[in-house]
Amino acid sequence: MMLHATAPLTGKAATCKGPRGVPCVAPRTTARRLPVTRATSTEADEISLLEKALSIAKERAAKAKEVAAAPPAAAAGGYSGPGFTIKTFNAISPVGLERFPAGKYVVSGDDAKLPASPMAIMLRSHQLKQEEVPPTVRCIVRCGAGVNNIPVPKMTELGIPVFNTPGANANAVKELVICGLLLASRGILEGNKYTEEVIYKEENMDYDKVAKRIEKDKAKFVGCEIEGKTLGVVGLGAIGGRVVNAALALGMKVVGYDPVLSLDAAWKLPGDRMGRAESLDELLKVSDYVTVHVPYIKGATHHMINGTNLKLCKPNVSFLNFSRTEIIDGEALRDMYKSGRLTGKYISDFADPFLSGHPKHLVIPHLGASTEEAEDNSAAMAAETVKDFLETGTIRNSVNFPQTVLDKKPGHIGGRLCIVNKNEAGVLGQITTFLGTQNINIEQQINTSRGDIAYTVLDFGKVEDPAGLQAGLAKACPAIISSRFIGNVFDDELGQPGTFFYVKWANSA
Repeated sequence: MMLHATAPLTGKAATCKGPRGVPCVAPRTTARRLPVTRATSTEADEISLLEKALSIAKERAAKAKEVAAAPPAAAAGGYSGPGFTIKTFNAISPVGLERFPAGKYVVSGDDAKLPASPMAIMLRSHQLKQEEVPPTVRCIVRCGAGVNNIPVPKMTELGIPVFNTPGANANAVKELVICGLLLASRGILEGNKYTEEVIYKEENMDYDKVAKRIEKDKAKFVGCEIEGKTLGVVGLGAIGGRVVNAALALGMKVVGYDPVLSLDAAWKLPGDRMGRAESLDELLKVSDYVTVHVPYIKGATHHMINGTNLKLCKPNVSFLNFSRTEIIDGEALRDMYKSGRLTGKYISDFADPFLSGHPKHLVIPHLGASTEEAEDNSAAMAAETVKDFLETGTIRNSVNFPQTVLDKKPGHIGGRLCIVNKNEAGVLGQITTFLGTQNINIEQQINTSRGDIAYTVLDFGKVEDPAGLQAGLAKACPAIISSRFIGNVFDDELGQPGTFFYVKWANSA
């Protein structure tokens, strides 16, 4: 099939115990007690803050919908042809949606407002179903790092690259890690909970008594400083690298471990000021705190920290997990707490089935990327990734396709053919042989692969019948899943958005 895109306070006396445990009664005076109106005002302030935060969130969502629903504007440069169609799920930050040039891209969360079936899908937390992905879709992008809500294996089978935005939320997560280090060290959450649930109630909100108790009971929450302590960073990518630098700035010693460290990430690390462990076991032995920043990969990072290597840790080690629950074995950690072998804390923004309610496990909502800046950065990065792929065939930051970049030669006039095929021996030879029979001279090419998928990009001169070329190529090469012809987009008749896209699986359905 050839697809063409056309509570009130009481007055009861507070009780306490004297030095020998003899009950005593506080004087029944109201002069020193906080007025009821003051407590009510505090509650009103909190409600006002929550309402304001909710209002801001609603405004952002409304603006995102407004941008997505806006009618197509005239394109710059005189282009009047069809635009690339982008289907959105969730409220995507306008900062990202505005990266799509008006008139050349049509973006909407409503299928009825798209002039043609979507060529790309852009989402955040929406649980994408296979039936929501029509044959016209060339790519899917998640505005964030995790892609658990996308059926990636099935998309790979269908030849659809899935992109994410690694690093876009790196600063937001880094700041939360620093917060986690302090939460693990200073009894902040426990102290606040004790003040609100014990001191306030026992002292009946009497300001003078509350003030004395806050001063007196501070000894219950003696902590330690993080300066001079050793932080073990597991995973030294975009987030881990920032955590390393922030920890060093706070006077900590840092040891990192990453068996698949990329060259780009390595260049950003302060190699002369940090240590690098040769194994996870080595890192666990020397760390006072351990923070994990690796993706969850079943069979690889599942229970990366477990009952076996937990025995290597210092007794007071604390763990920080803002990646995924499954990376740390909660059952094993619970058993270590129960036996007394470990006494440190576990800070995470994920629940754990074995540690729910455990005093050592301090859980906060999933706040890692929950900042306005992170949402804007993720959306902008997602938009640029989609544009680059649709207009040039370039693949960066894909979770299921190989990175593929083939820069066009200056002044090149002609076609670019992007082919997705099964990663089998001899397919590239079949492709080039067929093109040779069509008297097509390949000017440059790149062929990459990842797992069961191979991706080839070829540049050549002008082609009279790109639709026929792709149909013939698919027939000659059974391993081809899909192909896409790209001309000089927005300049040529050939290769305009939506033209000459061949999907074998849809054609044979």
